[in-house]
Amino acid sequence: MANPEVQATSDDAEDRRDTSPVNQFRRAIYGVPVTLTVSVGQRRLSVQEVLDLTPDSVIALDSRIEDPVRLMVDDKLIARGELVETDNGGIAVKITEIAEEADASEG
Repeated sequence: MANPEVQATSDDAEDRRDTSPVNQFRRAIYGVPVTLTVSVGQRRLSVQEVLDLTPDSVIALDSRIEDPVRLMVDDKLIARGELVETDNGGIAVKITEIAEEADASEG
């Protein structure tokens, strides 16, 4: 999967030179791994329906194939995107919108 292209700004260069404890802490936080979840849809099932699932079961979701997917970190919406196929046949997400801070509570 391709890595996102990130352009360094002059502020980034300034932050790297800043050796204050606050900046060192901030830079350490940037390296903490988080799990990104891509949500393509959902469906509410009863416990019985879950127990009845078999390897050939098909579960219809509440979205269509062309609908945007949601990118979540720790159940917080951070962006929306569309599913795309990678060069090697895998699945990737093309970011189409960065969520506004007000949308972060959306679940």
